[in-house]
Amino acid sequence: MVSCEMCGAETSSPNTVKIEGAELEVCDDCTDFGTEVQTDSASSTSTKYSTGSSGSSSSGGATSSSTGSTSSGGRGGGGRSDMFDDIEELAQDYDERLREAREATGLSQEDLAKELNEKASLIRKLEHGDTLPSDDVQRKLERALDVDLSAGASADDTEWSGGSSTGEYTLGDVVERKDS
Repeated sequence: MVSCEMCGAETSSPNTVKIEGAELEVCDDCTDFGTEVQTDSASSTSTKYSTGSSGSSSSGGATSSSTGSTSSGGRGGGGRSDMFDDIEELAQDYDERLREAREATGLSQEDLAKELNEKASLIRKLEHGDTLPSDDVQRKLERALDVDLSAGASADDTEWSGGSSTGEYTLGDVVERKDS
């Protein structure tokens, strides 16, 4: 007996149904909530989402492990690739870096905006830290001002050891008190 992926009822013959883009194996009562999908047994395993905790098909397992080792750059030690491994994080002081780089080149906010084909109000908001630059605007700014706005490896990103003698972190290791 198999459990219905929608209501949890036990069913001996689940129906494969597409509901809001997801293919689910459901009981006869829940079949009405979506459109029935006709699949053969080979294609149904390749269209299912897998968390990797259950057995995976031979082609799916080989693909995820090979992409994980090349794109993650050895981070995490696992065979899976995390989409956030390749995303560069914006530096917390991006606004200061941007203003200092613009002033070093001798450009006004309006001149920089014209050069980048952006609005001067956007440059003003970026320099005040009121808004975050889109990836496209960030690339334009970095090229025009020869500045790096991404957060490279800083002291915050590196591993540090907590003050606890057991080697584990406690809340007191991380929290900064306002009254001290």
